[in-house]
Amino acid sequence: MNTLRTGLLMAGLTGLFVTVGFLVGGPGGMALAFLLALGSNLLAYWNADKVVLAMYGAREVDEQAAPRLVHIVRQLSQAAALPMPKVCIVENPQPNAFATGRDPEHAAVCVTSGLLDRVSDEELAGVLAHELGHVKNRDTLTMTITATIAGAVAMLANFAFFFGGRRNPLGLIGVLLVSLLAPIAAVLVQMTISRAREFEADRAGAEISGRPLWLASALAHIDRTAQAVENPDADANPATAHMFIVNPLHGGFAGLFSSHPPTEQRIARLKAMVETSARPAGPWG
Repeated sequence: MNTLRTGLLMAGLTGLFVTVGFLVGGPGGMALAFLLALGSNLLAYWNADKVVLAMYGAREVDEQAAPRLVHIVRQLSQAAALPMPKVCIVENPQPNAFATGRDPEHAAVCVTSGLLDRVSDEELAGVLAHELGHVKNRDTLTMTITATIAGAVAMLANFAFFFGGRRNPLGLIGVLLVSLLAPIAAVLVQMTISRAREFEADRAGAEISGRPLWLASALAHIDRTAQAVENPDADANPATAHMFIVNPLHGGFAGLFSSHPPTEQRIARLKAMVETSARPAGPWG
């Protein structure tokens, strides 16, 4: 099912990319956009995780550099029957986290320095279990492909605004439509795959840790703080916003086109898991 979903996503974003290319430069622009889309798909599959990690200046750490973080990831990975992923830290004051990689064997979990500074070990375990839930569900390939191609669509739309007027079949109106609507269309594609996926990763993460309330507490803490602390790297790369555990963006379309379900709903579902579960599982069970 995940393979089919990823294939449909790649096809949909490729179609959007080609359509934008046609509106920018006619048949020639469509052909060029198709070639660029193929290149973007290949890049997204094989190297997009490296691109995203480099985009945020993430550094890989080991048990000597970050013993608390790596120890928790190792415990949770064993509980989830997953290979040990790469563990990375981004120097960023906003508490947040994301996972990337094309499959569990090539996965990386990444946290911000703000998260490490602001949450307890229990909350950190809840967040990391959520990210490993994405890895276990093989969401990370879909998330990373979406970030890469949606970013390319937005870049092509900017190109249309500045250089597309001469050959655009629809003239100035076409340029304006492309530059305004293409990024919104890419965001809407992100939204269609993101909200349900976050609920599922919350559930999977709660099962991995065996403590749904740890993640619930972390989500409340992160959401409250993230609204007050900016994330300039995410604001500069909004196509990656859906990868984070909590929406990292401020202003603009951050609230109108949020790629995340309301935090209150996520917390309510996690609390409901506690009421219906017989006993904790996971490495702390």
